[in-house]
Amino acid sequence: MKILSEQSEWIKNPKIYEINTLPWLRSLSDICNASITLGNIPERILNQEIKHFDAVWLMGVWERSPASKRIASEHPDLLREYHKALDDFREEDVIGSPYAVYYYHINKDIGGVEGLIKIRNQLKDKGIQLILDYVPNHVSIDSLWTFEPDLFVHGTLEDLISQPNEYFSLGDNVFAHGKDPMMQAPWSDTIQINAFSEDARQKTIHTLLNIAELCDGVRCDMAMLMTSRIFSKTWSKKAGSPPNKDFWEEIIPAVKSKYPNFLFIAEVYWDMELELQQQGFDFCYDKKLYEKLFREDANSIRDHLKADWAYQSKLIRFIENHDELRAIEKFGKEKSKAAALITLTLPGGYLIYEGQNKGHRIKLPVQLGRNPLEETDKDISSYYQNLMKNIPGRDYGNGSWSLCETKSVDPNDPSYSNIISYLWWINDSYRLIVVNYSPSFSKAHIKISPFHFDTYKWTFTDLLYQKSYSYTGDNLYKHGLYVELDAWKGHIFNIRKESN
Repeated sequence: MKILSEQSEWIKNPKIYEINTLPWLRSLSDICNASITLGNIPERILNQEIKHFDAVWLMGVWERSPASKRIASEHPDLLREYHKALDDFREEDVIGSPYAVYYYHINKDIGGVEGLIKIRNQLKDKGIQLILDYVPNHVSIDSLWTFEPDLFVHGTLEDLISQPNEYFSLGDNVFAHGKDPMMQAPWSDTIQINAFSEDARQKTIHTLLNIAELCDGVRCDMAMLMTSRIFSKTWSKKAGSPPNKDFWEEIIPAVKSKYPNFLFIAEVYWDMELELQQQGFDFCYDKKLYEKLFREDANSIRDHLKADWAYQSKLIRFIENHDELRAIEKFGKEKSKAAALITLTLPGGYLIYEGQNKGHRIKLPVQLGRNPLEETDKDISSYYQNLMKNIPGRDYGNGSWSLCETKSVDPNDPSYSNIISYLWWINDSYRLIVVNYSPSFSKAHIKISPFHFDTYKWTFTDLLYQKSYSYTGDNLYKHGLYVELDAWKGHIFNIRKESN
């Protein structure tokens, strides 16, 4: 079977669907009453699952570590999480962490490389691109990479004795476990790669070039941990001196020199999004927006959206992924709808996690290989289907975007500040998004800038509710568009000039 190693050019605002691969295939097998792998997914099921998306991220396709499985089976905190997720949890449900990679070979349990090639060809035929994981910071403690000790951060016998949770021995060597400096405990099933090691950098480049034969891009786990600034702070003298080039400034150009369209997505936190963009990433997680949508009000969200276009257009917006609580549990149903409307209509990329668009509530630990049985929330499912059909799509990829000003209708009514609005346009096509991001009824006049209405009549068609409204250009110019919205409600308006 042919490997499609040549990547096509990515669109500007891709809609990405994250799938937790092993549990997903297990669920499909139960539905079809047959063993389903990546190589034999029924076409009708695949079409239903990926409809309206531009890319699929198959999370957790690499060979799992036996040591990680053992550790995950014994960890008390994880065991509590397993029982919360699965009422009928069994020991065999534990498959180990997908982020303690044993080796970068496609797991035979999901169909191996032949299965991956099959689904990639299917996706290509539909104009959909494929994303896989890359974990730059560490591999599993039993990884085949451990035969190359110069790739890793070493410790001493004293380290092992004084910090037995942070170091472990392997043969004659003492190695560090992978670590996030913001977390108290390291990842005990991993070994820390040395970002300053030339051998490690060459190994990373070689591995990513091999991965690029199989897919169109990678989501790089905890990408900021490998930057010189963070790595030096985390490991100090253990890592040696930083090279002249930062890790990603060496890695990304080396891969893109052979695969210029290969996409790099950074999972990144700690306000380091711009730094990672500058080091070569095509997209970075917008965790800041996620937190603002959960904790803060419309004013704070609007301020975040005033950032430079070049920065915003390289952010991945989300309200759910495999690391976070399910959106409907985190936000509540109605607020989650408003948050989805915002995240799926901004500049940048958009990420939806498998089950999010069905209203699933149970967060599955990534160490488990079986999904819980959950009913689809028909209201949420219908909402997402309608939303995905009507958000600005591929045709707006080369368009323009502008945040709109909201003004008070009544000097004694401050509710106008609850409303967030912005405009997409390309040529004569316009989409106006309006969202009341608050728990209260709100109304406002919206100054639709930089739209020029002149003296024409204009029809505003709400694509979510299929209602149309007519306005004169003079009135829109003088007062702006009047809107009133119940709590957490929104509009996607298509704006069209009426014929004379």
